[in-house]
Amino acid sequence: MSERRPAPTVGQVVLGRRLQELREAAGLGREEAARALRVAPATVRRMETADVALKIPYVQVLLETYGVAEDEAAAFVTLAEDANRPGWWQRFHDVLPDWFSLYVSLEGAARLIRSYEPHFVPGLLQTEDYARAVLEAGTVGRTTPESIERHVSLRLARQRLLEGPRPPHLWVVMDETVLRRPVSGDAAVMRGQLDKLLEFGERDRVTLQVAEFADGPHPGASAPFSLFRFAEPELPDMVVTEYLTGALYLDSRKEVSAHLEVLDHLTTHAASAERTQLILRDVREAF
Repeated sequence: MSERRPAPTVGQVVLGRRLQELREAAGLGREEAARALRVAPATVRRMETADVALKIPYVQVLLETYGVAEDEAAAFVTLAEDANRPGWWQRFHDVLPDWFSLYVSLEGAARLIRSYEPHFVPGLLQTEDYARAVLEAGTVGRTTPESIERHVSLRLARQRLLEGPRPPHLWVVMDETVLRRPVSGDAAVMRGQLDKLLEFGERDRVTLQVAEFADGPHPGASAPFSLFRFAEPELPDMVVTEYLTGALYLDSRKEVSAHLEVLDHLTTHAASAERTQLILRDVREAF
């Protein structure tokens, strides 16, 4: 049986979908592919849905069965080997929940990340002191001081994504509550965080908006969520919405369209990026 991983990489998701397309183009069902591998059809399904790593001997047999040309098959195998390599975040496996591994992988592969955050500054934009204060408040459950510091380190490591040569466009709508609720008794923590948001608001690849109290209720108020868009045509938009002990990964057209509609509503009615900078300065003065 193929080796199970805690969470798939984006590369495994893309190649799994490609394997399914190649099988269907060859006019074969999963049962026929499974016979070529001498495994159960469920194993083929798990490879196609990235529930397991792409076992290279299996991939090679399937590509031959599907009639894929030798040069294309060799390129596919190389991509599969790369996709099976653990991401940098796996060194935080001691504190990284299984459900969050895929989230970090999606962050690294996306060309556009659109998020709504009703409670806290998004992790990619948090200062070290703000992140530590949020984690100490128990938002990740019962933790030790050592594990809190590991979580902080992971959060800061994720932020290197925005410092790279080709960062994704990060477009965030934050509820005004995020700015008004202090996370620490030390006002300097919020001032430092607001300064960082002001800095990010000046970047070309970051768009920040605030959903103000005065605008009243809106359709996104139920929970934080993010929409990821990728350069790879094989990978559709994906939405991730978090709850207390995990997250839901949604890629059906209906689910994604509903969340996209909410994001469009939010960005239309929230304060513009320019006005958001003024709001951030005003709130910063209040602290």
